[in-house]
Amino acid sequence: MSALCDPPGAASPPRPPLSAQELGQEVKAFLSGVDPIHGTKLSLKDHARCALLLLRSLPPARHAALDHLRALFDEQVCAHLLERENGGGAANLGRSGGAGLEEVVQEVQRVLAEFVKANPKAWAPVISAWSIDLMGQLSSKYAGRHGVPHASSLNELLQLWMSCKATRTLMEIYTQCLSAMIGGCPDACVDALLDTSVQHSPHFDWVVAHIGSSFPNTIINRVLSCGLKDFCAHGAAPGDLLFPAAADKRVPKIASVVGILGHLASRHSGSIKQELLRMFHESLGPARDQHQKATVPFLLQLAVMSPALLGTISPELVDSLKPNILNQLHQHFASLPREELENMVSIVVHLICQTSAGAYRILQFLVNTAMPASVITPPGLTLHDGVREACDRIIQLLLLNLQKLVYNRGSPSLADSPPRPVPFLDALRSHVRDLCVETLRLERKRFLWQHQLLGLLAVYSAPHCATDALFFLLTLARTQEELALATQLYAVLSSCLADLLPATVKTCVCQIHAGRLPEPQIAQLFRNLALVVQWEGGEGGPAAMGVQLGAVLARHLHDLAQILLHRNPEVAEAACLLLSVCPLPRAVPPAHLLAAVRAAIHQFFLVLRHQNAAGLCYGGRLLARLSAVSPAAGKAVLTQLVEGALRGGNAELFGATGEKNGGEEPGQEGKNAVSLLDINRRFTAAVNFAGGVWSVFHAGVIGKGLKMPAGAGGREAEELECNVQIFLSLLLRCCRGGRFSPDPPSLLAIHPEAAKAVAAALVESVCPEAAGGELVWPPEEQARGTVERDLRICRRFRDHPLLFPLLRLVAAGPPALCYCSVLLRGLLASLMAYWEACRENGTTGSPWHLHASCALVACMAEGSLLPPVLGNMHEIFPHLAPFEVHLLLLSVWDYLRENAPLPQKFTFQAERGVFLRDFARDGDVGKHLAVLHSVLHKNIQRLGLLAGRFRP
Repeated sequence: MSALCDPPGAASPPRPPLSAQELGQEVKAFLSGVDPIHGTKLSLKDHARCALLLLRSLPPARHAALDHLRALFDEQVCAHLLERENGGGAANLGRSGGAGLEEVVQEVQRVLAEFVKANPKAWAPVISAWSIDLMGQLSSKYAGRHGVPHASSLNELLQLWMSCKATRTLMEIYTQCLSAMIGGCPDACVDALLDTSVQHSPHFDWVVAHIGSSFPNTIINRVLSCGLKDFCAHGAAPGDLLFPAAADKRVPKIASVVGILGHLASRHSGSIKQELLRMFHESLGPARDQHQKATVPFLLQLAVMSPALLGTISPELVDSLKPNILNQLHQHFASLPREELENMVSIVVHLICQTSAGAYRILQFLVNTAMPASVITPPGLTLHDGVREACDRIIQLLLLNLQKLVYNRGSPSLADSPPRPVPFLDALRSHVRDLCVETLRLERKRFLWQHQLLGLLAVYSAPHCATDALFFLLTLARTQEELALATQLYAVLSSCLADLLPATVKTCVCQIHAGRLPEPQIAQLFRNLALVVQWEGGEGGPAAMGVQLGAVLARHLHDLAQILLHRNPEVAEAACLLLSVCPLPRAVPPAHLLAAVRAAIHQFFLVLRHQNAAGLCYGGRLLARLSAVSPAAGKAVLTQLVEGALRGGNAELFGATGEKNGGEEPGQEGKNAVSLLDINRRFTAAVNFAGGVWSVFHAGVIGKGLKMPAGAGGREAEELECNVQIFLSLLLRCCRGGRFSPDPPSLLAIHPEAAKAVAAALVESVCPEAAGGELVWPPEEQARGTVERDLRICRRFRDHPLLFPLLRLVAAGPPALCYCSVLLRGLLASLMAYWEACRENGTTGSPWHLHASCALVACMAEGSLLPPVLGNMHEIFPHLAPFEVHLLLLSVWDYLRENAPLPQKFTFQAERGVFLRDFARDGDVGKHLAVLHSVLHKNIQRLGLLAGRFRP
């Protein structure tokens, strides 16, 4: 009878033989719960032992016996929890009830272990299902009991139940069953685990965590296998491989599969990843059964329900999608109805949006795969056109879905919950530069997709991603076509992001000053910004961005001007180009303005030295525009231009000779000399009162040795003349307030205040100790007290050929030449002394003094310091003897002494807009012509034709 009732193939373990009468009494006692001999009610322990006896002796009673044993374990759990609640105070309960129950529980474990060991194939599924279901019932029943941790506290809950003898015994029983079935087919054990997880989660999660950590590979493999079978049975019919919309309801075990794998993902993500990839690749084999056909939909459903699983597998899955795999996928899914394919694509798009791990790799994979085949096909297996079309479709739907997610978020208020995140875009934040680089490649569809994605990412992660994207496009663009992408991105973003351009320009400035950009990229950024500022077009085109960009750049004049001093000439030239085209603010702090002026002048002389035509154009335009900002700015530009041109290192550009004192440039090419002015210019932070008593200069660099002796510049006369013309043209433009005329430079129409600024700079540079001196002309005898100063002035004029053209420029703006009176006196006195002591037969023997005498008289005549009749006498100097020139210059001295060159003698002519001098008010000029007429009379044979020019 016993053999007939055993499970198929089962053999009962050895047990003591019982007679039929004894067995009948045991069955009666088990059913009634009363001792048949004494007639008393059986205790829980005795009743349990009776059930164990029947379990050993009467196999058909196993289900009833196991079901009765549930009460034993329940009672032991209740006693354990009660002891915990009483803090161990119920000692009697522990000794009598608790200890006795634990003893019976141990007997149950021993009996069941013997069954499993004797015939695991027959008993392991039954006992494992009973133990796992009982653990689920106990976990749910006592979940709300005082002292039982919440289900979210997995570690605490695991410690509680594993400290209980009953639940620990059940766990050991199930573990033994699973271990016995691992070599065969453990699906029955795993099915029981899944079914119980569905019923009792989340209180049952501690069981899943413990079993999963004990048998990770087995549990992962069999859980997925069982989940796939259940998915096929409930969620996918033979003609419909896609899961339904309510798959988690129609497929009961899939939620449990997701939960179990979620518990294991923290420690066994590698195993889960390998198993998922194995299932995916095995499903693509040529001979596919129903389960393999449903694998991809099953995996997609898992990914939809578990972002953790999606993040675990997505990077490696993308890497494994080689052309042969993609072609197989296309072949397997090409036969599906269109509606099902659309559902599949929609799910893929949804999953991509929720993916953060490997998001950039996924994007690159999609873009690379969707690109049309190139003319030159690389070696290897080619992609099917359907694969490219599918990826193209996925990208378009992805962009559309991202657009909906981004623009439907809105701006949350304090009362609203925060906007829902988009993990795909969150992961792309760190790849803004990579996206910009790929976009600028301008590869057919590729750059359009990535440009649109950049716009969505910028709006989603505003303001930082928006400014970064615009910054990278402006920095990395090398052609106008590439630069147009930046203006197009701005046109998209400007409608929804305020203050985008100011933030972008601030980012550019911060990146440059922080040294994070290579020098070639800094130069490219400045050139691109200048190009955008200069673009012209419709109101909605790049011109709109250019106007706004110019206004924003004007606020950063001080920051950009510092870059004019950059050690890299290319960077400095690009900065000069940018500043020369962007509008300048009308109100600038004096310190910032003067720092910009100094930097611009430094850049102008630098490019003049290197004969850089483009740099000269940018530098001249910038200085002219700076001079038009305000009268103070114009004066500063003129003053520093003159001072810079007469300073050692720059003076040799205009033919100067003699010792160089300080130098504008840091030295000759290839030498590591140090410019004191260069250092001072970088340290300055306040208004510069040039040459005054409050001027402060750094002491220089100690240990560099003696100054190098001055030598000839070695420049050709043609180059020197060209440099002079360039400098004078710039000076004239600055004198006229930055107005440029295409006509040749003219000395007419120079503003008197501009000419006065040049005059003051000339006096400051040539003879600083006489700056601000009296303008009244002293008698000839008093000139003997300033011989040393006069000789120094004369030497400066001889060493600097540029001084005479500068005097002529000052003379063109009367009455500015009056303020050069000290220079004129010193030079005239030196020339008079020279001609008086000269023993040459003719003036041509002293060419420089002859040229200086002629230029001096002509300049004073042009500046209206001499009447025309006296001002023309320089025409006859080449034909006279030295003593005759001395006499004529002496008459000029006498005239100036009697008619001092004072600005008060000039009156403003409103109709002509200039200051003029009426020499008729100065009295008769005839007495100063006696010497001139005498000289003409003596040399009548040579100068007779010129006599008419000297009639009063």
